[in-house]
Amino acid sequence: MKKIKTLFTDSFHELRDLKTLAASAMLLAIAVVLGFYRLQLTEYLRIGFDFIAKELTGMLFGPAVGCVVGGLSDIIAYIMKPVGGFFPGFTVSTMLAGTIYGMMLYKRPVSLARIIAANTTVTIVVNLILNTYWLTVLYGDAFLALLPARAFKQMIMLPIEIVLYYTAVKMLAKANLPGLAVNKVRR
Repeated sequence: MKKIKTLFTDSFHELRDLKTLAASAMLLAIAVVLGFYRLQLTEYLRIGFDFIAKELTGMLFGPAVGCVVGGLSDIIAYIMKPVGGFFPGFTVSTMLAGTIYGMMLYKRPVSLARIIAANTTVTIVVNLILNTYWLTVLYGDAFLALLPARAFKQMIMLPIEIVLYYTAVKMLAKANLPGLAVNKVRR
């Protein structure tokens, strides 16, 4: 429990650093822009790539910053390009995803196994269970009626998300940017 408290405390302290704020703002902007480019398959299924910036924020700056960037990206994206009505449940989902990414990747050596674990956790807990629940609240459809199609989409997207994120982290590590904590990429 103390380890989790330390993760959040360290992450909150990251917010005091001007470089962290600037980098987080840039990742927030990237998340918002990537959120505009998504495929809406059905009313309940869509494919997006904004997770890359949100996951990177959690990895670099921790669960607190990941949570803030996740929530702000959802709100700003809705303000800039509203699609349907605003539902705060999805904002909670993006905040939780940023928190999970931060808890599993922050201040730890980057490895494929850790990325698989973080993405799988977010896919199951947030994308599959919580977002499906929000859709049942929003549209009144049965949870078990929506679950099979959403589970199929998540099974297809999970390996794609893992490969995309791992590739992005490896490229950032090769860039050897000063102050970027992704220089320890393990297989």
